[in-house]
Amino acid sequence: MGESKKIILTGDRPTGKLHVGHYVGSLRQRVELQNSGSFDEIYIMIADAQALTDNADNPEKVRQNIIEVALDYLSCGLDPAKSTLFIQSQVPELTEMSFYYMNLVTVSRLQRNPTVKNEIKLRNFETSIPVGFFTYPISQAADITAFKATTVPVGDDQLPMIEQTREIVRSFNHIYDEVLVEPEALIPQNESCRRLPGIDGNAKMSKSLGNCIYLSDTPEDVRKKIMSMYTDPNHIRVQDPGRVEGNPVFVYLDAFCRDEHFAKFWPEYHNLDEVKDHYTRGGLGDVKVKKFLNEVMQAELEPIRERRKAYEKNIPEVYRILREGSVKAEKKAAVTLAEMKAAMKINYFDDQELIAAQAQRFGENV
Repeated sequence: MGESKKIILTGDRPTGKLHVGHYVGSLRQRVELQNSGSFDEIYIMIADAQALTDNADNPEKVRQNIIEVALDYLSCGLDPAKSTLFIQSQVPELTEMSFYYMNLVTVSRLQRNPTVKNEIKLRNFETSIPVGFFTYPISQAADITAFKATTVPVGDDQLPMIEQTREIVRSFNHIYDEVLVEPEALIPQNESCRRLPGIDGNAKMSKSLGNCIYLSDTPEDVRKKIMSMYTDPNHIRVQDPGRVEGNPVFVYLDAFCRDEHFAKFWPEYHNLDEVKDHYTRGGLGDVKVKKFLNEVMQAELEPIRERRKAYEKNIPEVYRILREGSVKAEKKAAVTLAEMKAAMKINYFDDQELIAAQAQRFGENV
């Protein structure tokens, strides 16, 4: 059954272009995992069906963003030769699995899910929650289990989703048969990468707040956004002591800069600790720190921009990659679904023993 294989499933909702928060939180790690050679199969999903749970009245938005997310994936270094990139809605088995899993989860259990609670509040759904949105943890369980994923890279906020999946797997395997695999969550090690703040100091980057640096931004856009970043409001003059904790500029440096960047862009210092010490005791201005952050981020984003330009010149090729990936993903999900249906005893036409036994049963009555 291939349970011993190491398999990754992860993805994003296509509700907008991806930003540097997505990059340090998940994309960069995905590329590292892909290139590590430690995994037998990697599935990366554009979760358009899930995006429709709260965008049902705006399918064009989801449709347009499929290509944006795909371009961001490819430009970050996800390689279709090593990772299967696919579109969720093109794998119908996921919907069927979700339907069967719904029998294994209670309404009260879904209501207790902290991630769902937060998302409902965020979208002002309190009085009228679409059923599809309410049940999306079940849909996520289908996404993960269809590919027998052993590893799911997620942020802290998604841990309740993985726990929900594990419960569904245990229920299914207990009631029917040991078909499904319990996944493990993989969380980014670097604390700063788990939740990159917005450039305005807001705890979260979001398109609606206009506080994101996008992977597809021009070098000038990136520079302007960095130079306008919120810092320590009490660090008014250069000589004033500054705070680095919770200071977005330093959170970004924690996430992006490496010691070799200093030799190249700021040889006065050897590492980030030296900069933090100087800033904390006073005598280091925000503009200098921001200029360094700009150099670091431009160096990181430049190869991504170059790859994106190349793919933008060949959009049909991007759709071909997604189509091929979706066909491959669908074949894998079909195998898991067939095993599930056999365990659930709803594989009537494939079960020759059943047909023979029924024929004998009724034949005896003749």
